[in-house]
Amino acid sequence: MNIRILTGGIAALTALGISIGGALAAEGKKHSIKPVAGSPLEEVWSGYRFAKPTTNQMQDDDFENPGMTWYDIGEANWSKKDGEAGKSCAECHKTEDMKGVGARYPIVDPKLNKLMNVEERVNYCRKTYMEAKPWKYDSNDMLGTVIYVKAQSRGMPVNVKIDGPAATYFEKGKKFYYQRRGQMDMSCAQCHEKYYGKLIRMNTLSQGQSNGFPVYRLKWQKPGSLHRRFKGCNKQVRSTPFKTGSDEYMALELYLAWRGTGLGVETPAVRN
Repeated sequence: MNIRILTGGIAALTALGISIGGALAAEGKKHSIKPVAGSPLEEVWSGYRFAKPTTNQMQDDDFENPGMTWYDIGEANWSKKDGEAGKSCAECHKTEDMKGVGARYPIVDPKLNKLMNVEERVNYCRKTYMEAKPWKYDSNDMLGTVIYVKAQSRGMPVNVKIDGPAATYFEKGKKFYYQRRGQMDMSCAQCHEKYYGKLIRMNTLSQGQSNGFPVYRLKWQKPGSLHRRFKGCNKQVRSTPFKTGSDEYMALELYLAWRGTGLGVETPAVRN
């Protein structure tokens, strides 16, 4: 399904300058939602609320959203044969089967007994079934494929599991979130829980929600993974960052997804 192919009633929306992507992910962007039980937040907001209006306008129109260029890369990759096995994603998965994936990941794979986000799942499939080389987290191919997969869930509420085998990872992620680190002796919570809505230089601090990743950042001039954002935050507090795909960042990704329970998937979001 190419979400930029608009027919019938959708075409009428386009004539009014309204994209299907913006319509699908409208809920949860402009209004707060009730936090999940046990959340430290009184209300939950997407990063959309704290971005500039011009940035949000860019996100809301798929023809203006620069992240959609990578969606096209992912769509092409989906049916592209690769690796020694000469297989493609489409040979095992229908695109419509990806609906909901962006809302429920990361998950613990019961066979591997390992927490996996969408990036890890993509590389597992490449290595195991396609016999292809894994992609780097922030390569164009990985970003495009993850955006393509997650975009099938746009507008669906984030709802990850944190019990059972995921409980240990959840607790590790929570500990990471509140742990002070680096020369500036700061935690994630100090910016994104205590001072969200306040200005830091010329930008407004958000709640640090993950429902739009991979996001296109105007600062980067390309999309970036959530783990790239983690690394950037660690560097800003003068702390040595962990590697993308590390156990620490995987656990933190699960905890962040839980904090944003109920927010609609916005991938690819656009942020300052």
